Amino acid sequence: MLKLALFLAIISILAGAFGFYGVSDAFATFAKMFALICAILFVVTLVIGLVAVRDTTA
Repeated sequence: MLKLALFLAIISILAGAFGFYGVSDAFATFAKMFALICAILFVVTLVIGLVAVRDTTA
């Protein structure tokens, strides 16, 4: 999913460079949304992993 966010960010930068402002804004919005989802999933996975390790070592 992070690869998809980076792909959309690159497309938005290229579209902005060529002057397609509507396309650039749309892809930038999608890229931000996917990056936020990736960050949330990372934090949730990190917390679950820390709790699981703490339970097995106690």
